[in-house]
Formats: sequence, C-alpha cells, structure tokens
Amino acid sequence: MKNYIRILFLFCIVLTLTSCFDIIDKINMKADGSGEYSLILNASKSKTRLQSISKMGTFNGKKIPKPSEIEQKVNAAASVFRSVPGISNVQTSMDFNQYIIKLSCKFKKIENINAGIAQLKTKKIIGQMVPTQLYSYNASNRQFLRNKLNSFKEEYEKLPSSEKDVLANAQYTSVIQFENIVKSQSNNIYSLAPSKKAVKLDGIVLDFIMQKKNVQNSIQLQ
Repeated sequence: MKNYIRILFLFCIVLTLTSCFDIIDKINMKADGSGEYSLILNASKSKTRLQSISKMGTFNGKKIPKPSEIEQKVNAAASVFRSVPGISNVQTSMDFNQYIIKLSCKFKKIENINAGIAQLKTKKIIGQMVPTQLYSYNASNRQFLRNKLNSFKEEYEKLPSSEKDVLANAQYTSVIQFENIVKSQSNNIYSLAPSKKAVKLDGIVLDFIMQKKNVQNSIQLQ
C-alpha cells in the first residue's frame, strides 16, 4: 500500500501528516484518442496544520521533506513523462502556501499515460505494485475503457492505525471528458454530466482500497 501511495510523486510524506486531502485526476479526450491528462494533489483544507508541522524537522518519527525536496521529486517524475513517446507539454505547478501540486500533459493516445506510469516504475519513482494498464481507447468503435485495479486490502491491513486514519478520510475524484456524447457505460457509480459528454467518479480512497467502489468502466461514445 505504501508503494501505491508513492504514485503521488512522493508528496505522501506530507499528506500522511494530515487527515484531509484530495486526489483528483482529469482526462479530456478528443474523438481521435488524443487529449490532456492532469493529476492534482490538494491538501489546502489542512494548510494551517501543515504550515505548523512544516516548521518541525520531524513529526511522529517521520522526516518532513522541504519544499525543495518535494519539487525535486515532482520534477523527476515530469522528466520521465517527457521522455515517453506520445506525451508532450508536460507541466508542473507547486503551491506550498495552499499545498496543491499538479502535473499535467498532452497525449496522442491514452495508452501513452500507461507507458508513462510504467516508466515511473522502471525508474523506481513509484512502487512496483502500482498498476500501469489503467486506460485504453478504441477510436474505430469509440469505446473507452478504464480497467480494474487490484485489491490493496491486505497491504492496508498492515498499516499502522495513524496511516489508516489518513486514508479513511482522503478523497478521490476522477473526471473524464469527451468530445462525443456518452451513449452508455457499464459502471453507473460514475455520474453523467448534463451535457452527456463527461463522467465523474468520486469517493473516499478507502472505499476503492477495500473495493466497495470499483473504478472499472466501459464507456461507449456516439
């Protein structure tokens, strides 16, 4: 599970010092399969507590990373993404006053994002447990797939109570936007926008870890 959290570009050490943060990923898909991807880590709801904690050298036995150290890790992840064919315009932003970090990029096909995550694993920036085959898109029949994730229940049960409490309150939101209208989807826990051109999934991170909510979805576009 700790390896799973490392997909947050090593911002996890700061996040585990607060029980209130949001993980947001967004995909904006064009009909030809190209688009934009972004990952946002938002701990602004706990900024007052984090500002106090950041003045300490350690907290509960954990070394508190300096903003420069977090920035270095985020930039390392961005550099890996820039090396992946099909990925371009990789950008990062880091607001250490509001505790918001964002990584975004453009892709020629959504599978490029899978390749980028695989490279992060190869470079050991994220752990080996992190799934890589997250998305696929068939432009000929206009079908977008979000693949099933493995269960992290056993890893979660091994965590200390303090880290379990953090994950129990962390929020996850995923938004996928399309050029075409969504004709149908296999997972109705995704809410459909009034425009019928976007779907949204949200919930507590723990619900996905315990598989009370499933990210898997097959979306058919018109």
